[in-house]
Amino acid sequence: MTDDNPVAWQTNRFDALDAKQVYEILKLRVDVFVVEQACAYPELDGKDVLADTLHLTGRDRDGILAAYARILAPGVRFANISFGRVVVAPLYRKTGLGHALVKKILAEAGRVWPGRGITIGAQTYLVPFYRCHGFVPVSDPYLEDGIAHIDMTRNQA
Repeated sequence: MTDDNPVAWQTNRFDALDAKQVYEILKLRVDVFVVEQACAYPELDGKDVLADTLHLTGRDRDGILAAYARILAPGVRFANISFGRVVVAPLYRKTGLGHALVKKILAEAGRVWPGRGITIGAQTYLVPFYRCHGFVPVSDPYLEDGIAHIDMTRNQA
């Protein structure tokens, strides 16, 4: 953690997370994706506990969970690497932390699965955001859990 990067990043597999960390991750995800976005969907989908799933957390100087993403191995959701459950806590939005989170996702995915492409199902309003990180749309928009999404891909992690 430095002054220009006020978040400490950590990547863990599920079995390395303790109960408090799992609770904090699930609380942030539910607070944003279920409550804030008013979307009832199967948050606990079985992918969190897969052996190769990576949980990326960013914590502030006080240890508070500020950002999170789940990185899925090739073949779990798409043939490529995938990631989702990308979330920045409300207090940290509009600070650039979302961009820092995606850069860290790409670095971790490239470290674990070098040279592999990445495909994501992005909410359509985030297309410009993901384009900044080299993603291009590869599908028509579709509804997932009542929210417009589009598949996007990037050649390498």
